[in-house]
Amino acid sequence: MKSAMPQGSYMIFILKRVLLIFLAVTAVLAAIIYGYLQAPLFGALPNGAVLERIRHSPNAVNDTFQNQVETPIHTAGSTEMSIWKDMLFGEKGHPRPPAPIPTQKVDLKALDRSQDQLVWLGHSSFFIQMNGQRILIDPVLSTNAAPIPYVNEAFEGASPYSSDDLPDIDLLLISHDHYDHLDYPTIKSLRPKIHAVVAGLGVGAHFRAWGYDTSQIHEVDWYEEVGMGGGLAVSATPARHFSGRGLEFNKSLWVGFVLTTSRHRLFFSGDTGYGPHIAEIARRYGPFDWVALDTGQYDPRWANVHMNPEQAALAAEELHTRVFIPEHVGRFSLAPHDWDDPFKRVSAASAGKDYVLFTPLIGQLIHLDRSPPPNSPWWEGVNPIHSPFK
Repeated sequence: MKSAMPQGSYMIFILKRVLLIFLAVTAVLAAIIYGYLQAPLFGALPNGAVLERIRHSPNAVNDTFQNQVETPIHTAGSTEMSIWKDMLFGEKGHPRPPAPIPTQKVDLKALDRSQDQLVWLGHSSFFIQMNGQRILIDPVLSTNAAPIPYVNEAFEGASPYSSDDLPDIDLLLISHDHYDHLDYPTIKSLRPKIHAVVAGLGVGAHFRAWGYDTSQIHEVDWYEEVGMGGGLAVSATPARHFSGRGLEFNKSLWVGFVLTTSRHRLFFSGDTGYGPHIAEIARRYGPFDWVALDTGQYDPRWANVHMNPEQAALAAEELHTRVFIPEHVGRFSLAPHDWDDPFKRVSAASAGKDYVLFTPLIGQLIHLDRSPPPNSPWWEGVNPIHSPFK
């Protein structure tokens, strides 16, 4: 007859089994995560000639881009772990509207090319016509701006346009490679319509991985200019932000864009915190007719990489613009502030300023040759006083 296993040996046996199961589960999860990270939507890292350009860029160290001033991503004592904890379990206000937001929808294909016009597509996406050329900035036409489904869904009613609604695009501008600015499904579906792409150094690797031809892609460093013909010049400007779609960060450059013709001068900040680059952009390229500035998704815990509404209003003053349109608002919620807080605060901060604050509806047609129509606080009608969400 076999003797019973001693108590101590039995416990060691159990612990070994538990450890083996834990290691096996961990290995399986790691394999799943690794496999998912190989999905096309994560794009690619720069290599070859572009990587050599990055190594010679004054804005990169060890193949990694740097901001012009010290820019810790986490501020106010926050950490990545504490932010995720608050996002999952912290107290939430009203990050999403309680009802569909109002929009308009013009036929973009039918617009007269000779007219200089602009249509805000929500968040940081814009359709523009200048000097007969059709330009698209940071288009996100999907309803989820994240690598995981249902994580960052668009507000109800905020997605009136699809890729099928867009005409052929002469020039696609991408400010940086975060998912709410560089949307894989949109970029793939638009590929037959895109003639040329301008983006920060390193961003072109994503486009090449997604089937775009190298001849279409123009990768630029800060303060570099690309002449697009027809009297249109595109200049890349510094921003105060970061980049990355997978596990590596800051391997591609984040930029803003100045669009210049003989008739108009426009500036699109992309994602940026406030900093001395604003005044330098004004000195080099201003004054401006229209600017679109990062105004939403702010928080004290990442105050260096997104402007709050008061900072955006100050930046609009420094840029000596005629009209200021808030961007990074109105379609997605990436911060714990109320969805309409940016509109309220930037309206208050802009009172009495020399520029005109204009908060268009998604899809509203704007004529760049005219003064903007009277501004309407459309967001107030989406949050009725007696809403059950209040």
